[in-house]
Amino acid sequence: MRIASFTRFFPVAVLALAVGCYGTRLTGNYDEVVASDSHEGSDAIMEEAGGDAASLAAQREQLEKIAADDSFVYRINAGDEISVKVYGHDDISVTTKVSPDGCIGILFLGQVNVGGRTIGEASEDIRKGLAPYVKHPVVGVTVLQVASEKATISGACMRPGLYDISDSTRLADLYAMAGGSAVRLFNGVNVDAADLENSVLVREGAIIPVDFEKAVMGDPLHNIKIRKDDYLFIAQRMESSVTICGEVSAPHRRLYEPGMGLIETLAAAGWMRETHWSHIIIIRNGLSHPKMYKVDVDGILAGRCKNIRLKPNDIVYVPRDNLSEYNVFIRKLLPTAQLISLLTSRISTVSH
Repeated sequence: MRIASFTRFFPVAVLALAVGCYGTRLTGNYDEVVASDSHEGSDAIMEEAGGDAASLAAQREQLEKIAADDSFVYRINAGDEISVKVYGHDDISVTTKVSPDGCIGILFLGQVNVGGRTIGEASEDIRKGLAPYVKHPVVGVTVLQVASEKATISGACMRPGLYDISDSTRLADLYAMAGGSAVRLFNGVNVDAADLENSVLVREGAIIPVDFEKAVMGDPLHNIKIRKDDYLFIAQRMESSVTICGEVSAPHRRLYEPGMGLIETLAAAGWMRETHWSHIIIIRNGLSHPKMYKVDVDGILAGRCKNIRLKPNDIVYVPRDNLSEYNVFIRKLLPTAQLISLLTSRISTVSH
């Protein structure tokens, strides 16, 4: 494994300002640091994973209601290609596209307005119209091509635009139609431009609370059916990093990738030294307003806990031991050449 580095500097002045904020704020023992929820089967720290249990339950209820909603009914619209079959009367049967004003031409009837009608309603309208000319007409309408059911996807995808959809088109399908994530060059490396975590689906003016990362992985609760006039906005990823330092073989700062796990990050840092403490500290919310979480890394390795999924700009600190005070930890960590160098240094990507 080798580490290829690419230049990206953090302002040193911001770090210096952040260091100055710690004098009296942080006191207490490491044992009081909030522990991760990995014992409960979560692969993330709950406070950072999307809200409390009530909001998560409300989100699930809304998505389940959307999944169970069978009220969607296709209606014929301009541009759709349909076949009208009058059984026993091929001379009247026709295959045609619906005109911009929603009409089709039928022998004996002239222009028939089918725009906005369901297939059943259009069949019945034509049957009634033909009744004076054809004895007991039997009419069938078939949709050959739908051009009126469209949804929009924009933002950080390869081919943003307006796409035809069907009743079976789901969120992941529309994302794939648009070519998936756009790619851009960052510090000499091709990276995905899409930030799925912050992307949104808008339907009838309201945001649907889907998790795009889960949707593209095929989770049926979040990979919902796309409806006419839905709008998907794929957020553009901001370059974020994860810093790992402390009792590891190769401390470094690397480009954040969605789904990064703690164990993989430790492996990229050459693993922990033998002197490491049984728990790892994850620092979130930046250095000016940090929140620290305690992760039982020995428990993860023993299979008692699940791996922790990291967040953009996490600082992963592997302590030597359970330091007695937070302020001792801050004094020992922040002024060190290791962390200051990492936070003001080049971002690394790991290649094999």
